[in-house]
Amino acid sequence: MSTTQEQSEYIIRTSGVRKSFVDGDKVTHVLKGIDLKIKKGEFVAIMGRSGAGKSTLLYQVSLLDHPTEGEIYVDGVRVTDMHEDERVSFRLKELGYVFQDYALLPDLTAKENVAVPLIMQGKQISEAYEIAERVLTRVGLGHRVNNLPSKLSGGEQQRVSIARAIAHEPKILFADEPTANLDSESSALVLKIFQELHALGQTIVMVTHEDEYGKATDRVIRLQDGQIIRE
Repeated sequence: MSTTQEQSEYIIRTSGVRKSFVDGDKVTHVLKGIDLKIKKGEFVAIMGRSGAGKSTLLYQVSLLDHPTEGEIYVDGVRVTDMHEDERVSFRLKELGYVFQDYALLPDLTAKENVAVPLIMQGKQISEAYEIAERVLTRVGLGHRVNNLPSKLSGGEQQRVSIARAIAHEPKILFADEPTANLDSESSALVLKIFQELHALGQTIVMVTHEDEYGKATDRVIRLQDGQIIRE
């Protein structure tokens, strides 16, 4: 396959990605040469035991960290060459993130939490609020738009986090253990939202340790000791 064909088919491509952490004289090799391709519109689960390198891999391909070695292309762009300000701009405009701890600003309402990244992208406050209300309604929280995070359940907070992540229609949605702190009912609802987004063409890369959630995706990438052992 030509480079141009790969750029059009694969939204994420990595080659020889390694990540090591240094603590004094101790060097820990977490990722040990990852070659990975993810197609546009795929819903992919990254799975493996604790310490396998799942979240570390997610952080490399989502531009939240820098690999020690290797190349990463996102939507045809060689992101490993980017300066930090370029990476920040790319993350803000092109990518969406959902974390297991929700990462909401406690003093802002649900609507304001969703609106903040939109305002940072240059949208007027009124437009950002309009989009935020629409997306919160989409995830079943139209009646909670003016609530502070402290007045929301864990499942509702995670749905606010999802709304914030998708409000700007990102090319890729990254989710790091999005159901880890939720009960089974809230977890199922979060997964249902992901599946609905995927049905509409959203590319999703999700780290999970739950086999049942991995089965709901297009493909499972299993890591062991920093290497892909099975896809």
